[in-house]
Amino acid sequence: MSAQTPEAPAVTTEARPAKERKVPRVVILGGGYVGFYTALRLRRRLGKREAAIVVVDPRSYMTYQPFLPEAAAGALEPRHVVVSHRRELKGVDTLTGRVTEIRHADRTVTITPTEGQPYDITYDHLVVALGSVARTLPIPGLAEQAIGFKQVEEAIALRNDVLNKLDTAASTWDPEARRRLLTFTFVGGGFAGIEAIAEVEDMARAAVGYYDSISPEDLRFVMIEGSARILPELGDEMGGYALEQLRKRNIEVHLSTFLSSCVDGHVVTSTGVEFDSATIVWTAGVKANPVLNDSDLPLDKMGRLNALPTLQVAHEDGTVVEGAWTAGDCAAVPDLANPGSYCSPSAQHAVRQARHLGDNLGRFLRSAEPTDYEHKHVGTVASLGLGKGVAQVYGIKLRGWPAWFMHRTYHMAQMPTFNRKVRIVLDWTLALLFRRELVALGRLHDPRADFRDASAAPRPKAAQKPADKAPQAEKVATAAS
Repeated sequence: MSAQTPEAPAVTTEARPAKERKVPRVVILGGGYVGFYTALRLRRRLGKREAAIVVVDPRSYMTYQPFLPEAAAGALEPRHVVVSHRRELKGVDTLTGRVTEIRHADRTVTITPTEGQPYDITYDHLVVALGSVARTLPIPGLAEQAIGFKQVEEAIALRNDVLNKLDTAASTWDPEARRRLLTFTFVGGGFAGIEAIAEVEDMARAAVGYYDSISPEDLRFVMIEGSARILPELGDEMGGYALEQLRKRNIEVHLSTFLSSCVDGHVVTSTGVEFDSATIVWTAGVKANPVLNDSDLPLDKMGRLNALPTLQVAHEDGTVVEGAWTAGDCAAVPDLANPGSYCSPSAQHAVRQARHLGDNLGRFLRSAEPTDYEHKHVGTVASLGLGKGVAQVYGIKLRGWPAWFMHRTYHMAQMPTFNRKVRIVLDWTLALLFRRELVALGRLHDPRADFRDASAAPRPKAAQKPADKAPQAEKVATAAS
């Protein structure tokens, strides 16, 4: 006698059309801004008898990326800038795995888990919220030497790397090695790159105060940007102000310059500048998740999904692809507030699009018409380190401490869940009362290193040569006589 297993997310071994279901299944690919907020909104609008919701992501949490620079600088606890899917998405099934293929004609996606064999799941409606990945270039040495800055793991690694480099530099007397260890290179002058270099430079300057053998002048921070300005979203005036502030802090900014090579940490730029750098951070742009290329959904020239203002996937002629929805960095969503352009890949649009998508999908499942997404850009804010910032909100330009306060206030408000908001405010409050925590967790990224060393077989002692014994025997004989 065998028990019949109740239906969970349908698992199949081959592509086939989805079965008829009493409750439509919505599969959300990606658990970032769009995936998380869409699932949250849709679950609040629809009961479990109206829709079964499944979120698929390689990570079991959502990362709030605007806070990564502060996590890298130690101003925020890294665990406080991520939100657990399983804890916050109540009534939503979560699958931890990587999407490797989408076959919308069969209403099927293939998922590859960390352990085990790939498997297929079927759906009635698909929300593609796969976001973007780092846009890398075939630069010699880049893949081997550089680190990205899109995930919390990378922020933690960068923090530990910078502090470890200071420890190592303080323990060597080789001047060339010290220069290399104390040179930190960031490639890409957008929001991610500028905020990262500004926050990390702040942290490194504070840390140097604890080293007798390292002075602030020994630190070298270099920014390489291919365009003629940084932070283009802020305009020439505010972008120019940010550039001026960075250079006042002796941060080298090379504009209209490209990274040509970084083999073994030897940086070579398109303008002929060469130097050695032990730390290279790549923040030079993003591209739509490449898994979209392994799908039968319509893409634009940049590899993004074609979308209507209703956030439905559509062909070039505007024909809706039934059952497919999208938003965020992987979607080309028309910007109705700026006709002829597309919504920028920003957290501001992603969060609002996700909520609108959840509302539209809820309307559709209740046989109502979806509405167009339209949002006028509020403005932009950027942190330039502790107490320093630049912002342009509703046409009002802010600099210094007011801009920095606006940056923190806005992003704290956008951070999901009351739990995380409170923890972030407590982190900031403690930072005002106590000094910044500047301890590097040395072998965090290789925790088994000490155990391997302890488990290694002891080296055999070298046998003493007979020739070595003779002089000792002579000494003993002489002493005896």
